Amino acid sequence: IISMVLNGLENRIKASQFDKEGNVSFGIREHIDIPGVRYDPDIGIFGMDVSVTFEKPGHRIKDRRLRPKKIPKHQRVTPEEAMELMKEKFQVTIE
Repeated sequence: IISMVLNGLENRIKASQFDKEGNVSFGIREHIDIPGVRYDPDIGIFGMDVSVTFEKPGHRIKDRRLRPKKIPKHQRVTPEEAMELMKEKFQVTIE
């Protein structure tokens, strides 16, 4: 699904759309910009915001019920790591 939405944006994302935790958020103006989606007059046209969260293995310690812990700095995803992953996996151009 992420690759379909990125194709609607021509595989371009701004560097400012990444936050300090490595998450990325972007918007799409019209849902019909996504390849393969047809216009339905009953629904109309709507835009959407897409947010992607990147986590490294071991992130569960923050959310577990018993003895939750903080995630160490070296275990967090940096914006640079998230940008590199988006470039490699989804062939995204970072502007």
